[in-house]
Amino acid sequence: MAITAIIAEDEPILRAQLKAKLAKLWPELEILADVGDGETALEVISELQPQLAFLDIQMPELTGVEVARSLASNRELRCHIVFVTAFDQYAVEAFENGALDYLLKPYSDDRLAAAVGRLKERLGQPSAPPQQLDALLAQLAAKLKPESSRLKWIKASAGNHLRLIPISDVLFFQAGDKYTLVATNEFDALIRTPLKELVDGLDPDEFWQVHRSTIVRAISIETVSRDLRGQVTLKVKGRKETLVVSRPFAHLFKHM
Repeated sequence: MAITAIIAEDEPILRAQLKAKLAKLWPELEILADVGDGETALEVISELQPQLAFLDIQMPELTGVEVARSLASNRELRCHIVFVTAFDQYAVEAFENGALDYLLKPYSDDRLAAAVGRLKERLGQPSAPPQQLDALLAQLAAKLKPESSRLKWIKASAGNHLRLIPISDVLFFQAGDKYTLVATNEFDALIRTPLKELVDGLDPDEFWQVHRSTIVRAISIETVSRDLRGQVTLKVKGRKETLVVSRPFAHLFKHM
């Protein structure tokens, strides 16, 4: 029985190279999809349920770590992860300590061959469980984004004045074409900071990304609804808007 996989790499040339090298080293591996951003990766993993995912760390929309975090929180998605990273040695040590495999760019053919050998051995074991990602991802996140670097204030312009919004006052962020909306109980503000940059500074236990354009403060969620098609929507305390939850993040509300 063929092993199935997806590749997520935002550089088209590197993506094509990895696909070609894998075809040579592992002919029986079936690549179900190769994509260029993290959100699409999460969507195809949810839809196709491959046994293996090669995830670049730095990708648009969602990073490889964010994709892995989402997979780790969804028990229905059993997927082994191989990180493809240009990160330096301290990150690689985190992968090694967690028994995850990795490819450090630029990787050699020998390094890829060794990784393929280990993956074949692991996947050949009956009912081999996927790696336990939770502890490793927490360790990696702690190294890459210390708590002291988290956002405490949001700086928003109001005419000729600068308004400092405590992060604890924010109900949700919603990205538009040119600006990001900062919603609070008392007022709304617009900032130029992209949602992707905000994600890097927010506590993931406090702020949940529910859509490629929306991050909501978990404690501000008042109701969760699901229609007959399975579409999940949220209502936030004190707000009239309905926030849509996209499919890759719907598992966050599975038991609600």
